Amino acid sequence: MSKLPPLPPTVIEPMVRRALDEDFGNSGDLTANLLVPESAKGKLMMRAREAGVIAGMQAAVMTYAMVDPRVKFTVKKGDGSKVKKGDIIATVEGPTRALLSAERVALNFLGRMSGVATLTSRYVTLAKGKKGFAGPVRIAATRKTTPGLRAIEKQAVLAGGGFTHRESLAAAIMIKDNHIALAGGVDKALKAIAKNADHMTRVSVEVDTLAQLKKVLKYAPDVVLLDNMGTDMLTKAVAIVDGFDGPRPVLEASGGVNLDTVAGIAATGIDVISVGALTHSAINFDIGMDAQ
Repeated sequence: MSKLPPLPPTVIEPMVRRALDEDFGNSGDLTANLLVPESAKGKLMMRAREAGVIAGMQAAVMTYAMVDPRVKFTVKKGDGSKVKKGDIIATVEGPTRALLSAERVALNFLGRMSGVATLTSRYVTLAKGKKGFAGPVRIAATRKTTPGLRAIEKQAVLAGGGFTHRESLAAAIMIKDNHIALAGGVDKALKAIAKNADHMTRVSVEVDTLAQLKKVLKYAPDVVLLDNMGTDMLTKAVAIVDGFDGPRPVLEASGGVNLDTVAGIAATGIDVISVGALTHSAINFDIGMDAQ
């Protein structure tokens, strides 16, 4: 895929700083400081121990820069790169103490984010070739992210070929089942939003029955989230929207999505499939760091 734009330093730097503070504690790296002369220099290679998609490189680079700016970090495989087992993804060269002290934090970022990117890529591959009304079906992440790491995890989803969905509560209006229940029903909820929402804000509403879908279409939401519907019901939902004489919302399927079901869901004609598992259930990608 094309090169991803980096996250703003003001977004990613606090994440890296917190991780380093956590790992360094109050006294720094006791092992490296006691065993390695301050003047020692070295070189290490980061190598993929399995096949997948790389992400988290920006955080890894910043980790070493913050520990010791004298370290030369050379990226061989940037975010979004597909790698095979044994591929060298980066090298680090410079003061040996810094190489050792920053190793775990850098690998934690790379392993976690490459796991997210690799899992996302698997979902994207399974949905490939399926189309909704507006084009190819999109695989999107949700807000089910690790607290404090949402921006970089969403970046990893992009690296895997997915999309990021809603970044925060302030990014869009999403009316879910509890909103509807506490507002006194779907009609009251949607009327309140229509009356009070800013004209630049997109509106999504969640439904879990076809009757609810028919009811909300008259309010012209930008997105309708079809929650926990099987493929037969999703197909019927698409037909209802296709036959509706009014603005067509984006149709998003959510709930019950996994690697076994995603292809069937994508074949129903919906536009977006949101998958919380991309960020809450990704397995760490195995990356090793070895002396050259």
